[in-house]
Amino acid sequence: MYKKILVALENSRADQSLLPHVTELAKRLNSRLLLVHVADGWVARNFEQLNLAEAQEMKDDRGYLDAAAVRLRAEGLEVSAHLALGDPPTEIIPTAEREQCDLIAMTTHGHRLIGDLILGSTIHEVRHKTTIPVLLVRAAEK
Repeated sequence: MYKKILVALENSRADQSLLPHVTELAKRLNSRLLLVHVADGWVARNFEQLNLAEAQEMKDDRGYLDAAAVRLRAEGLEVSAHLALGDPPTEIIPTAEREQCDLIAMTTHGHRLIGDLILGSTIHEVRHKTTIPVLLVRAAEK
């Protein structure tokens, strides 16, 4: 059913809630995983336009993705990783479409109203702007 799953990673503790669910699902369905993190700092958002050098944040994010991919491959999964740059919902949806993903997996933090207005909601935009099914896993409490 789900041949390729885009796993949107935050490079935070929330990923520890998402990865076990996605790992088990991928094993049961023999799915491939595409790990995606969107670097969204100032350098990442202006990288192409201003021909900037890669920021340490971007290097750290790439290292995080690569390490996660290595751990998942050790569990027998087929995994690729992609570091996108810019606005998370603007990058997640076209990446999922371009890579022909059947499912987008993300964590939710349970923000409500004020939190979403202040922090924004990647999930809100992704779930409203894509036709690809979205799996949401609640991030564990801090």
